Amino acid sequence: MDQVAKFVADAVLGIDTLWGGDVMCPSGTGRFIADSWFGDEPLPLSYTHPVAAKMREMGGVSAKNLDRSVVEAYIQQVDLPKAIDGVRHEGKNISGLRGAFLIGLADSLIVMWDLAMEILGKGPAVPYERCVLASTAKPPEPSRPEAKRARVAELLGRAGYQSSDGESLLRAVDAWRKERMIPMASVKTLGAAVIARFDQLSVANLLPSLPEELAPVPRANIEFLPIKEAWFSGSMNYVGRARNADRSPKYEATYEINASLSISVPEFEQLVSHEVVPGHVTTFAYLQSLYVRGLAGFEATVLTMNTRMATLAEGIANNAILVAHGVTEIDQRPDEDLQIGVLLALLQDDAKNQSSYLTWGEGREQKEVATTLRREFLVSEERADKLSGAWGRHPLLGRMYLPAYRAGTEKVADLRRRYPAERVLPAIYGCNGLVDIATVEQAI
Repeated sequence: MDQVAKFVADAVLGIDTLWGGDVMCPSGTGRFIADSWFGDEPLPLSYTHPVAAKMREMGGVSAKNLDRSVVEAYIQQVDLPKAIDGVRHEGKNISGLRGAFLIGLADSLIVMWDLAMEILGKGPAVPYERCVLASTAKPPEPSRPEAKRARVAELLGRAGYQSSDGESLLRAVDAWRKERMIPMASVKTLGAAVIARFDQLSVANLLPSLPEELAPVPRANIEFLPIKEAWFSGSMNYVGRARNADRSPKYEATYEINASLSISVPEFEQLVSHEVVPGHVTTFAYLQSLYVRGLAGFEATVLTMNTRMATLAEGIANNAILVAHGVTEIDQRPDEDLQIGVLLALLQDDAKNQSSYLTWGEGREQKEVATTLRREFLVSEERADKLSGAWGRHPLLGRMYLPAYRAGTEKVADLRRRYPAERVLPAIYGCNGLVDIATVEQAI
């Protein structure tokens, strides 16, 4: 492990530990900021120090039963600002895309550190705009759902679900969704079928634009697992640590889906393309392959939430269903049920941004935010509650991650409209160098 890798490992896993995450946990219920660890390198001190285990067990700085003595011991024994400064220093010494990526990573990590200090009363309040800039490379702004909502109303009307105002549109959406609801008892079977379909579509419409070395990489080695009482709607857990007899990766992952989630078959199709193929699992697998072949640095093995890379990853995932079908616009697909499902999914991600903006940008109360999300973004009551509550009011995710979905989606969609597939797809999947939402266009 070289010096860059040491700084990245200590900084990322240290911030993850500070907030209560455990990257080695196979479940999303234990993971948090660090999304992966598959580089076959020894874990850093920020993870292995004896007090680190106590931090993870406690749940980090946002734990309900916070033990300040544990936190103080951890931040005294593990110098996270030094590690983050090391990442930035190395980035400045490395020119090109990799250097810019490392500097962007350091900028995001130091904001996460400052947010932790804010919670502990050891530092000033972190401005909302600084949080959003660090993770998305653009200032906060409200979502604009009007066009998507109008298109949903139009498509629902053609499908026999008429509406004349906001309330009747909500009823139409609920009725449409109810008649197409997936049974959670069959999610593994349905998931396997939809994954197989999107993998075939990716062979036809993604692989021709990528280097041939990526063709044999498994794009969807994943298992769907229903999970009860989760605070998230779903969690893709890329593991990537299993090896074949020849020591090559198996590129394995799991997806835990909230058993209480109300989701239609068309929305589930969008979910599979987003989380699995050609979305998150495919993105992680390709980066692991690039790392194994010496074409990506260590930082590609320890991907991190609340960063500009995470914003790009969400952008890829939200555009994945269009990538799979080889189109750039939703209405280029003739299946209007699928169009409705994609639009509702995108409205939900617009709602995530709006929850963040209203909660942290304007100081609105949860009840008001939930009502707005339900009425203007057509999300289910369960989603409105989660996005305005556990997600929206979280001191870290609410300020840094929720804006990432919309920002990433719009950027990737724009790039796909302006550049041909053979140029944009290799760039966004890291084939021209590991990039983030701020640097990706430089790689095209």
